[in-house]
Amino acid sequence: MTYVDTVFTVMAELFIWLVGLGVVWVAILYVLDRRQTASAVRRNYPVIGRFRYLFEHLGEFFRQYFFAMDREEMPFNRAERTWVYQAAKDVDTTVAFGSTRDLKPVGSVLFVNCPYPTLEKDTSDPGPVKIGPFCRTPYITDSLFNISGMSYGAISRPAVLALSRGAKKAGIWMNTGEGALSPWHLEGGADIVHQIGTAKYGVRDAEGNLSDERLREVAAHEQVKMFEIKLSQGAKPGKGGILPGNKVTEEIAKIRYIEPGQDSISPNRHPEVDSADDLLDMIERVRSVTGKPTGFKAVIGAYGWLDDLCEAIHKRGIESAPDFITIDSADGGTGAAPASLMDYMGLPLKESLPLVVDMLKEHGLRERIRVVASGKLINPAQVAWALCVGADFVTSARGFMFALGCIQALQCNKNTCPTGITTHNRKLQRGLDVGDKTERVYNYARNIEKEVGIIAHSCGVPEPRRLKRFHCRIVQDDGSSMPLDALYPDAA
Repeated sequence: MTYVDTVFTVMAELFIWLVGLGVVWVAILYVLDRRQTASAVRRNYPVIGRFRYLFEHLGEFFRQYFFAMDREEMPFNRAERTWVYQAAKDVDTTVAFGSTRDLKPVGSVLFVNCPYPTLEKDTSDPGPVKIGPFCRTPYITDSLFNISGMSYGAISRPAVLALSRGAKKAGIWMNTGEGALSPWHLEGGADIVHQIGTAKYGVRDAEGNLSDERLREVAAHEQVKMFEIKLSQGAKPGKGGILPGNKVTEEIAKIRYIEPGQDSISPNRHPEVDSADDLLDMIERVRSVTGKPTGFKAVIGAYGWLDDLCEAIHKRGIESAPDFITIDSADGGTGAAPASLMDYMGLPLKESLPLVVDMLKEHGLRERIRVVASGKLINPAQVAWALCVGADFVTSARGFMFALGCIQALQCNKNTCPTGITTHNRKLQRGLDVGDKTERVYNYARNIEKEVGIIAHSCGVPEPRRLKRFHCRIVQDDGSSMPLDALYPDAA
């Protein structure tokens, strides 16, 4: 027998052995499926029925790459993601032949171009804005588009570091999220907004109560410019933060002052805040201890409490007001939330932002309280719309995740993120090069501001914060558009 014959014989025997093993395995699955009672499909169609679950899982990815149209997909369509990717890579964002955006759907935003656009020589950069005029250390910034709350724990160490370095280079701020201040936030050098979630991670005592001592420790860092008390967030109003135990490492537990390896589940609200006066008390406590601007973040649903808050401010004095309010949209994102809240709870930003801005104007507090818009604002038109409505600043989390390389794999809660952004698996984190992604974060922020400026100049104003409601129109049921100031008249 020749060498070739021997190899052929061995391969044939191996093939027969593998086929036999496969037959045995299929037979075992057949018996198991026939005998189980949990799945009717597998019981009636043993073995073959298992493919249903495979195809159902793969469907998410096939729709994204092969079947969904450019502007069909949710939560972010391909056209939106592509713009962010191009802006982050600092490549050409122009398009040819015509827009693929359908201008007919109700709610479509249209900006009103001016017959005499602002000349380049007449344009100006957004000027500095002061936040917290009654604080010992007010925050003055000219940033327009900033990084919204993403906790270290929900996102990885290299992701935090790249965001912080990119934010520093772009001159914008970065919100810590409720997971507390980590060394990686500080190492990048960015201005920091420290968020105080309902569990008070990083500023809590052994019983989970707010600690003045730890507030002072955090505020001692010059980079920490403001404090944000989180009442609720867009994806899960009425539910606290959720970090699965497999993502609570020793380091994260130490930063948060909790036990490692256990699910980190925050209360659904601050137990000590049960009224407008309670909220103002907490704001004043944080502000007086830290000396820095303090505001709160909330999703708007019921809104009568805002009237109560404004009235309580006037009773106490204008200095008692929150220095800023961050309004999160009901279509905000998170790593993990109950579908019943993510799909149905809260008002979207297109309704809540003008509502809050107008309420502040009615109570004469608009100039005192800065407004930050947050929630699914990732491209220049969305940012410009928020400025038209009345926001002072816009923040985004998922936009900057796309800048880091997020592919919308929808695995944020599983520690299996293929791009290394929301995982603590070191092998997967290797794919996220901090140096490269720092540049992408910087490019994305810079190109957002640049193109928002282009929209502003086309509308005839020298810089984006001069945009007003009459610069924007909204498509109505009959196909015509209506000026935003007619839909939401300014409460002067």
